[in-house]
Amino acid sequence: MTDDEILNEFRQAEALLEGHFILSSGLRSPRYLQCARVLMDPARAARLATALAAKIPAAVRAEARAVVAPAMGGLICGHELARALGLLSMFVERPNGSFELRRGFRLEPGMPVILMEDVVTTGLSGREAMRAVADAGGRVIHAASLVDRSNGTADLGVGFTPLIRLNVPSYAADALPPELAAIPAVKPGSRAA
Repeated sequence: MTDDEILNEFRQAEALLEGHFILSSGLRSPRYLQCARVLMDPARAARLATALAAKIPAAVRAEARAVVAPAMGGLICGHELARALGLLSMFVERPNGSFELRRGFRLEPGMPVILMEDVVTTGLSGREAMRAVADAGGRVIHAASLVDRSNGTADLGVGFTPLIRLNVPSYAADALPPELAAIPAVKPGSRAA
């Protein structure tokens, strides 16, 4: 899929929003990608995951045994990527504030895992999820996401394959441009800032 085709999937799903948004990182942005909307159509989710799977290096695809995603945002895209790659799908969640593998999910010692997120902005959630995978005995060998909006700054410590890279500005709350400061902020994500 081309970048235009990918963005068209987001537009058709009304998942590319304009306004003043508080990101899960605490930063502010004039654009927000609501991946839950683009993933609510299973056929669209499968198309996007299949396109992403094709971009992941062949050596990673051959070595990986599971896809692990952080809940909530990564659940569907993680499952779809695992389906596209023919791997197990698991997720980490925050029952007490930090990610952990639960619900009977188990990773064999050293099990090679792809970490899958919906959107990467700072890489904070990804690094937290990677610690949970390591704590559970797994080994993250690669990371993937539907969208990289980090402007190339997110460092997850492993190779990283996004389906699309979007250079969308983000700002600290005390450094907003006047046009953004004039709009009420909305928190559309799933994690408290």
